[in-house]
Amino acid sequence: MRIHTGEKLFSCNICEYKYNRKHSLQTHMKIHTGEKPYSCEICEYKCITKCSLQKHMKIHTGEKPFSCNICEYKCIQKSRLQIHMKRHTGEKSFSYNICDYKSIDKSILRYHMKIHTEEKRYSCNICDYKC
Repeated sequence: MRIHTGEKLFSCNICEYKYNRKHSLQTHMKIHTGEKPYSCEICEYKCITKCSLQKHMKIHTGEKPFSCNICEYKCIQKSRLQIHMKRHTGEKSFSYNICDYKSIDKSILRYHMKIHTEEKRYSCNICDYKC
């Protein structure tokens, strides 16, 4: 029933994440402990879940099972293909309330948000330019 109600009984005591399954919380806690039980036999990559390792291994095999039916784009993850498809449709699902910026990808939006929230770290010693 929790799936239908959206109720999440399992809460992380370190951050605000909540889950509807105990196993999901246990996996999440590895983020805080730094535990990475799965490791790549080819490179030094380590991760929290077996699924993440399986996705990583496709980098070494060159396997790209998801492909765009409009262009020649291919990728490892279905979620990446879904983001790519927005390039063809022009859909920009992620917007920022401080400015009119919109993005097809949440990670790109997070990068943009730093423009408004972070102090400029580098400055020119000749002029007033900062970035």
